[in-house]
Amino acid sequence: MVVIFSWIKKELAYLKDSFFEIIKSVIIVILASSGFGCALLLRYQGFNGTFITVISLLVEFIALILCFLMLRGYLKSGEEVEPSKPKGK
Repeated sequence: MVVIFSWIKKELAYLKDSFFEIIKSVIIVILASSGFGCALLLRYQGFNGTFITVISLLVEFIALILCFLMLRGYLKSGEEVEPSKPKGK
């Protein structure tokens, strides 16, 4: 029983440490589905297909740029690996 409580405590600490990463991932999912949500809303309002397509693509393009700006930190951290130095004799 103590092992289970210890495991739960460790997992809750992990969730607490990664809270901002979880929030970022939720925002990215919302941005990724924003074009679809926009299309559904416009269709419900009674607009035609061409208008829905143009507006949804515009919204999705803006969301893609915002996702790139959010993920840019992850891309930079992978590229900043220090090159290995040659060993001297």
